[in-house]
Amino acid sequence: MTYLAQKRLLDLFVAFGLVVLFLPVWLVVPILILLDSGRPIFFTHRRVGLDGKEFNLYKFRSMIQGADDILHKQDKKMLKKFKENDWKIPNDPRVTKLGKILRSLTIDEFPQLLNVIRGEMSMVGPRAYVRRELDEQSERYPETKPYISKILSIKPGITGPWQTSGRNEVPFSIRSKMDASYASNPSILKDITILVRTPKAMVSKW
Repeated sequence: MTYLAQKRLLDLFVAFGLVVLFLPVWLVVPILILLDSGRPIFFTHRRVGLDGKEFNLYKFRSMIQGADDILHKQDKKMLKKFKENDWKIPNDPRVTKLGKILRSLTIDEFPQLLNVIRGEMSMVGPRAYVRRELDEQSERYPETKPYISKILSIKPGITGPWQTSGRNEVPFSIRSKMDASYASNPSILKDITILVRTPKAMVSKW
């Protein structure tokens, strides 16, 4: 059996297993989001996947409604801070009170299991980047340009090498190199190892 076939079987086994295991989360979290900040329950975001094709990535909504418009169209100071911090905002004011809890427990990421089942993502792989982020960060860090094509040669993942390295705040320059290195050396054993290490990495965020 080829690596890609093994990887797809692993993806489906783990994704369906987690959906069943955390069924109470799928039932309770939507109700909590409705009570906390109303609709929509899910947040969809365009990301770049295999071979550079874009897809809708799913998350439980953890920000206020219209958060993207606030960032890119209304608040220039926030946008500047966002880009200066490698596309992150410490203590982001757009995150709801419930959203902070969902993010700290990584529960907001659960709907990406649907992306895995649909075949748009893998359980393990490079970060699912935003097109604008890839373009602007590769200009900011020119040395990363050779890594981009390698990153886009495989499906993005829910978890990956840099998420489980204990270095979740690494800059794009290092993160992209780690993602490209993973893509260049595929191994089902490596994927299983990363999956096993992921819960510990999640707990370390607390």
